[in-house]
Amino acid sequence: MTRIPLTEAQLHLPELIASLQPGEEVQIFSGDVYDGLRLRTIARLIGELQPASAIGTLIILSKDETHLEDFHDYIP
Repeated sequence: MTRIPLTEAQLHLPELIASLQPGEEVQIFSGDVYDGLRLRTIARLIGELQPASAIGTLIILSKDETHLEDFHDYIP
């Protein structure tokens, strides 16, 4: 998770959105730690998850053919 101040987000919003990976989160905060103000999250950008974006991430710990039938389309 990345946190950036509102002023930076305003300057670079198109680039922030374009560079988001699926499931990645960017928190935008207000306040200034140097002025002693409390930092407060005011917005979150979350990259949209695409269907089947988890293909290739399944780790099989033990083989059980009966239960693996549900994952047939996802196993190489």
